[in-house]
Amino acid sequence: MTDDNRVVERTGWAPVRHFAERSVLGLIAVIAVGLGFATLLLLVRFHWSPLQSLDHAVADGLNHQVAGSDTRVKALREISSFGGRGFMIPLVAVVVAALLIRRRPRPALYLVITGLGAMILDPSLKVLVGRLRPVVESPVAHAPGHSFPSGHALGSMVVYGMLALVLLAGVRPRWRPWFLGLCALIVALIGFSRIALGVHFLSDVVAGWLLGIAWISVTAYAFRLWRRETGHPAPRPIRDGLEPEAAPDLRLAPAEEVILPHPWAKGAEILVGWVLTFGLLYTVGYALTTWTPGTWLGRFDDGVPRWLQTFRTPALDDLSWLWSKAGDTHAILAVCLIFCPLALALWRQWRPVLFLVLTMVGELTLFLTTAAAVDRPRPPVEQLDGRMPTSSFPSGHIAATICLWTAIAIIVMARVRKPWRWVFPVLAVLMPVGVALSRMYRGMHHPTDVLGAVLLTAAWIGVLWWTVRPNANAVTATEAALANRQLVVA
Repeated sequence: MTDDNRVVERTGWAPVRHFAERSVLGLIAVIAVGLGFATLLLLVRFHWSPLQSLDHAVADGLNHQVAGSDTRVKALREISSFGGRGFMIPLVAVVVAALLIRRRPRPALYLVITGLGAMILDPSLKVLVGRLRPVVESPVAHAPGHSFPSGHALGSMVVYGMLALVLLAGVRPRWRPWFLGLCALIVALIGFSRIALGVHFLSDVVAGWLLGIAWISVTAYAFRLWRRETGHPAPRPIRDGLEPEAAPDLRLAPAEEVILPHPWAKGAEILVGWVLTFGLLYTVGYALTTWTPGTWLGRFDDGVPRWLQTFRTPALDDLSWLWSKAGDTHAILAVCLIFCPLALALWRQWRPVLFLVLTMVGELTLFLTTAAAVDRPRPPVEQLDGRMPTSSFPSGHIAATICLWTAIAIIVMARVRKPWRWVFPVLAVLMPVGVALSRMYRGMHHPTDVLGAVLLTAAWIGVLWWTVRPNANAVTATEAALANRQLVVA
């Protein structure tokens, strides 16, 4: 008698029957979705008049509502960006890296294969159908390539759908409807934004959604069959996620009980530290703006950007632009959005992430308030970046760069024992030096503006080091994984 027969004999036919029923219902649902997409494909391919009329009516109506309002257009573009490859590919890459760190290769492989399939389906079908994009009275956005199906709609449905299936097991049962609702809302808003911007018809978006649902359904069913064939427990209802036993590893920080003791007291301490840091920066900035012009320090401050200006060449202009971009808001935010999930995956603690977030939020608010209060003019040289909305003291680019890489170095050095950990202190020196030289070379800052950035970093990180204690109870990745396994066993 085979093992399968023994299992059936011991447990009865009910589990097998339930699984078969769920499989048949799932198959019917996938077929229905596939038929819906195929119907839309044929109607679009053969230019069915009622559908064309509906598509043009919706496109024109939304264009009249959106055109003429820069705020609406900007908001729609921001929403649309969450469905672009430039956002979704890094998002999936970070989640895949986190899953591999947590030793969950099967769901990581599922994400990769499902995502690659969507990337192949989108351009292939667009070339096959060859539908032109909408032509509206007042264009507010443009997109290359063909229109059917919407790549943003297909991609967002696949990406946020497969992430929901993979991460659902790590969400507490009472929060799962809200989690799924949030994912659905994001997909719906992205699809709406593509129609409202006038780059897709309604049928393009609906087709993208239907194809995305069909694709993730097929890959999810294949994943569940793969689990059974490799000897894992029989698939549970999909509401438990693709791999329910991965729940302890999918929770963000299961190895940490208390993030920050006495949070109200700590919040008051941080606020007092912020005020004192602002007072220090304002005092130094006021002195530099009021007392140094005409003195040796003022002449030195203006002389360094002038001297650096004499070295300008097209090649150095391009290099300085790249270094300068390493300290702008987008680059700093991108590094934070990559580092924080990976830090949670490795060390399973919120405190280092909280330390980094408070560091960057404090830096931004201190820079903006100090720049507005001091209002120091830029150096009297040609400024390659044009007129900036903020004043010169302190340098926001340099302060953000120093704060970011210093905070990361503090976190990593206490938790990594390998020799490569010294890369981060080196980056904490090299990155700010490169950004500082580029900003002065481009005529955007004085040397004392760099000093202001150094003072901001030293004072603010000192405040957070004393209050947050980022390395209290610091553990290595191995120790965190061991503590998590012991927690699961207990």
